Amino acid sequence: MSGGVRIGIAGAGLGGVAAAGLLEKAGFDVVLFDQAPAFSRLGAGIQFGPNVLKILATLDGLDKKLEEISCLPDYWLSRKWDDGTVMAKIPLNAERGRYGAPYITIHRGDLHQAMLDCVSSERVKWAHKLVDFTDDGHGVTLNFENGASEKVDILIGADGINSRVREKIFGLDEAVYTGWIAHRAIIPGAAAKSLGADLNAKWWSADRHIVCYYLDKNEDEFYLVTGEPAEWTSRAGQLPSSREALREAFKGFHPMVQGYIDATDVVTKWPLKTRAPLPVWYQGRSVLLGDACHPMKPHMAQGAAMAVEDAAVLARCLTELGTKDLERTFRSYHEARKERATKVQSISNANTWLRQPEDPYWCYGDNIYDLTIE
Repeated sequence: MSGGVRIGIAGAGLGGVAAAGLLEKAGFDVVLFDQAPAFSRLGAGIQFGPNVLKILATLDGLDKKLEEISCLPDYWLSRKWDDGTVMAKIPLNAERGRYGAPYITIHRGDLHQAMLDCVSSERVKWAHKLVDFTDDGHGVTLNFENGASEKVDILIGADGINSRVREKIFGLDEAVYTGWIAHRAIIPGAAAKSLGADLNAKWWSADRHIVCYYLDKNEDEFYLVTGEPAEWTSRAGQLPSSREALREAFKGFHPMVQGYIDATDVVTKWPLKTRAPLPVWYQGRSVLLGDACHPMKPHMAQGAAMAVEDAAVLARCLTELGTKDLERTFRSYHEARKERATKVQSISNANTWLRQPEDPYWCYGDNIYDLTIE
């Protein structure tokens, strides 16, 4: 069913790489394009829940490989900003058996590399920034900034919140600044341990928060990421910041948080943006996944997870329903994903997830391989 069908994927982020690995495994002729000149260990921390690890288990047992290098927190703690009172203690790996897979925290670059290793290297084309494409009803011609062109049967837009594929299909609409920024920094794990750090915790005040967790099995790196209201006038996607800016934003927070901030060196900040929901995620021979179709604030730690879930469901639809009637296949994908992705997007944007005791099973216990594709 997949033989001879060439699928181009714009964007080699986590969603695009997951799609490439899953579709290659299913027998499709996949090629993955990215504007970066080469892979680099970018980003900082990321959390991947059991809902995603079940998918990665199908990629040559990637879940086990990640488990060997990641931190595996037993619980998520929500703490009050000033006195550290535990407002919620949510089981993570403490209920691994119930969820069906582990919960990991890891450096995003290490995760990205491990996922890329599941895709044949000859299928990845770096320094290929998509600038235009044409769908003639029989195939899609892709044009890149470097002058190259490629012909594919299907185009997957996994190119993020500023997706060129989305723009070409649905027109240009600027991402909307939410009024919030995020700071991030990595500090030595030893510094965090000396302060008695939790494995995974979020400190909440009325209008801001800071999330803190280890990035590796040996607890050598400890990640801080914040959410806070602030002005943003730059068109840059990220800017340098400082320890002093963090101190000002989180003055009055618990001494442990102050200790984390004191241990920072390189600090960056970026704007949190969103877009209006799309009524549909596809047109013709092109289809979207992840932030290209449902960008969200990072407050559930499920943005990349939703992209990987999208990739897995799309791979199932293309495999099980075939490519002869793409309208039906893409419609089935959209219908299978929209309700869950919209729910996660809404809760993420509201920033209420796990602030108080609740059962996250509906999120972490989900298994996309239990879905009926029709």
